[in-house]
Parts: sequence; structure tokens; C-alpha cells
Amino acid sequence: MTDVESLAATPMGLRPADEVMRLERLGSLHATRLSFVRSLVRQMARQRWQISRVRFDLDANGNGTAIYRLQTPHGRYHGVMFAQPLDDAQRSDRVIAEAWDVTFGMVEGDVDDSLLEQMAANVPLQEAGRQHPRVLVLSRANKSLRNFSHFVEALSKGDQPDPAWLTRVGYLYRTTAVYGNGKFGIADFARLIDNPDFRRPFSAQMAGVYLLRHFSIEQVEHLAACQSPDTACGLATELRRYLGIGNSTGLGMAPFLINHPQLIAQWIAQRETALTLALRQVPEEADCARLIALTRRALTHFDETVTEDAEQSERNAATVAALPDVLTWLSSVPLDPDLWHQLVEWSARTLPLEAQELINTLLIELYPDQVDALEDRMGVVENLDLEPDMPLIRLRQLIETHYGWALAHDYASREGSYWFWYRSAEKEEPRLGVRHEEAGAEKEMPLAIGPRVARAHQRVCAFLEAHPRATVVDFLLEHPRHKEVVRRIQTLVKAPYGDIHANLWHRDMKPMHLLRTKLSFFGASRFDPKSDRWVRITLFQGAPLVEELNAEPEDLSDFDDWSFPLEPAREGIQGHSMGVRE
Repeated sequence: MTDVESLAATPMGLRPADEVMRLERLGSLHATRLSFVRSLVRQMARQRWQISRVRFDLDANGNGTAIYRLQTPHGRYHGVMFAQPLDDAQRSDRVIAEAWDVTFGMVEGDVDDSLLEQMAANVPLQEAGRQHPRVLVLSRANKSLRNFSHFVEALSKGDQPDPAWLTRVGYLYRTTAVYGNGKFGIADFARLIDNPDFRRPFSAQMAGVYLLRHFSIEQVEHLAACQSPDTACGLATELRRYLGIGNSTGLGMAPFLINHPQLIAQWIAQRETALTLALRQVPEEADCARLIALTRRALTHFDETVTEDAEQSERNAATVAALPDVLTWLSSVPLDPDLWHQLVEWSARTLPLEAQELINTLLIELYPDQVDALEDRMGVVENLDLEPDMPLIRLRQLIETHYGWALAHDYASREGSYWFWYRSAEKEEPRLGVRHEEAGAEKEMPLAIGPRVARAHQRVCAFLEAHPRATVVDFLLEHPRHKEVVRRIQTLVKAPYGDIHANLWHRDMKPMHLLRTKLSFFGASRFDPKSDRWVRITLFQGAPLVEELNAEPEDLSDFDDWSFPLEPAREGIQGHSMGVRE
């Protein structure tokens, strides 16, 4: 029996849901080696995926069409990029935007002239287009104008851009949506369930973003060469690797966490399993040295991270301030068999939440042989099952045992019922309204699970007084409005990480914690909130490059070691000559 199988058989080692699913802790999570960008890069490397450029028809302004082929042992895909002129007045990260610097789709199979023509007419329209069913991923992105201009200007002169520009903003492009799963006519997720390349959650979307990263490098080098063909140079390898892809996202991400509780439970459970597996290992000197090195790297990474948000700046500063104590602790404590347990217990008593979860992330990083098998357990077939014959008194017991957090809140006070969630008329996007000050509460989306559970519990208790031997179906025949939450409760007592233990109506609820929860599993870094309701992050910063992937690396451990990337030293960075890479 493997470590993973053994742990699955004895889940008592995992942290309790009442600790893990607190909103403040979820909002302190970091990307781990199980995050989707990391697992995708490992898969590409292990299976020797190859990426090649098959078309690059860009004009001197960088506008036109580029196509990249992604060849795996099991299939062939193409990333099709459309770059178009965009007036600065039209450039917006908001979902209501109608034009972007780049739009793209990732297609299953080959792209003939007919498909390319259809995509050229529809992909730039995004939601407004009639997308082809062979398109697996649909997305759009806008330039980081300051970075883009600086990079083109430097490369055209034969110089390398200042790495500090990528430390301030870690990308040339940021996406504003990356669609999959059947939206707007593209391929449904069911098409990928048996696909060995993209059956993991969001892996196809992350592959599309990885291709966009490569396009951003080639486009900026192309522009530099067009501007000054005699002096232009290519972007240095260190800077290419330090270049990521940005993402701008808002409240539209929040409902996913509520509407897919079994999937969220699976993600959290695998992360917690990975942590428990790491804690079971007996550390050796090399492990301790590795953890010290990773901690130093993370300290520098957070020290270099730039955000204009005061609260996130304070959180980053608190993490940076805490890590020297971690280094001192690691250097002074004897190498006992339970050293990692001691570290986690000490950090829980001593460190702020983000630093605590950083320690957990770094411990997971130490043990790829034990942890990486969990990456194939991140998906789940979702189905909330109703058990109508369950004795109603048993349901009441389940609520009181597993949903005590929901019963503990006051949902009647102005503070406890401050927010309401609704869907905007213009783009059908989730929004937050102030219940006692703004109109529209009658159109509320049922995202706050806590008050729904509390209302159901109240009705169940009253029903049992009159019908002590009742079953769930007896109750639901008289109170059918509670069917959905009853079904959720019955199902999620077996998946305890599925519900967030918070009152999502409360005035102190921070939507940013919801966004960060999901983004951490994508593999996001450099969280940069722009308000309390939308954030910019970076994906794939530090990740291996297409040319490194194509070179078929022999040592995959080095290939996978790119978490918490650091700004390259300006000294010694050299560009390469420009060349067409077909």
C-alpha cells in the first residue's frame, strides 16, 4: 500500500474542516506543487510535449495571426492567436469590454483554412461570437503598456530590459477571462473527461495561457526587430523565464467556490493530504537544508513583490518579517523525527496566517515522490445526492455536528446581513450590494450557505416537535424550498472541505479571500488587489520555457523547481541573436 493509499484509508491525520475552511485561512493560501500550472508543466516535461510555431503572420505593428502546434503523445492541438490594433480608450480589464489586444483559442486537432476563417471571424468577438465546438479554450488579453513599450525599446537597441520592470508587473499580457467547459459554443468539459492530456481540472485553460506566454515573447522580439533590424536582440533566457502571464479577475470567480462544493472539497483534501504526507516524513539534514533554502527564496520573493494595496502590502511585510524567525528556528532546533510537526505547531502559535500557510506550502515542496501522485486526484464527478429515507432526527444531528459554524452566526442583525449577492443585468456577472441601502435584495443569488442551513435547521427542529419519527422526505413534502440545502448537507458531511465556514453576508466578509482561494489552486503568485473586489495576479512566472521543454530535459527535478521566482541579477544578462523559430 502506498503512502497516499494508506492516508486515504486513515483520513484522521488531516486537519479538521473547522480549521482549514475558515475564510481568513483560505484567503492566505499559496500556490503549491499541486497547483494546476505546476502539474501541467510536470506533465508536459514527463511526456515530452513539443511546441512549434506553424504560422507567424504579424505586421510591423505586431498585428496579425500566429499559430502554435502542441504535440503530445496522445494528440495534437493548436493555439491560434489574433493580435489586432486597439485604441487606448477601448482597453479595459472589465468583463463588459468588447475589444482586446489579443484574442485566442486552443483547438483540438489541426487548423485548416476553413476553421481558421471561422475562428478569425468569431474568436475576436469572444462572448458575442459563434465559437467552433473544436475550440477547447477561448480567451483574451490586454497588454501591460508600460512593460511592452519598455521591452520593445530596449530590445530594439540591442539592450536587455530592466528586470525590475517584471518585478513590478510580471508580464507583458494579462488575460481578463479564460473560458472552457462549453461556454459560448466551445467544447464541453465532458469531451475532456477521457482525454489523457487535459482531464485534470483547468489543465486545458492553463495550456492555453502557457502558449500565450510564448507568443508574448515572440511578439515583443518581432516588434523590436521590425523597429530596428540592425541592432535588435532577443530577450535573455533569464528574463524570458521570469516573464509570466497576468490575469485580472473579480467577483465572477466567487460563485464557483459555492456551486462546486465537491470539487473544492477534493482540491482542499488533496492539499491537506499532501501536507499530512510531508509531516509523516522523517527529516534528514538535506531536507532541512532544502527547507532553509526554499524559505530564503520565498522571503526574497515576497520582499520583491510590489502591490499598491495597503492591506496586502501589510500581509506581505508581515510574512517577510516572520521568515527570519523561521530560519533561526530551523537552524537551532535538533533534527528530531517529528521536527516538521514541531515546526507546524510552533508556526501556528507564532506566525501570521500567510506565513503559517507558506510553511505548509514549503513542506509539501520537499517531498515530490510522496505528493505528486495526488495531482491525478484533483478531479471528481459532482453529484449532490438526496437521501429521502434518512430519519429527520439524523439530519438534525448532522447539521448540529458538521454545520455548527453555520448555526453560530447572527443573520438577522444589520452587520450579519450586510451584503447580498446578485447578478448584474449588463453582463450577468456576480456583484455585491448593501442590503439595507441598495435596491435589489429580492433578486439575491443564494450563495451564502450559512443562513440557508440555519433556516433549514430551524424548520427541521420545529417539524420534529410535531413529527418525531419523520423522515427527510416527510419534511420536504411540507417544506420543499429546503430540498437543495438538505441535499447539500447530506452529501457534504462526506466531503467536509466543501463548504466555507463563514457568513458571506457579514459586513467583515472579504471577497478577496474567496478569489485567492481559487487562484491559489490555479498557481497564482504576486497577488495585487486593485480594490476589495478584483485582483491582478501572475501565472507561469519562473516556469520553464518552450525551448527548454522542446530540449527534453533529463533532470526533471530541476525543471520543476520554479516556485517563488526571484528577480534576475541585471549583471550578466545577455541577449541572443534574433532568429526565426519554426
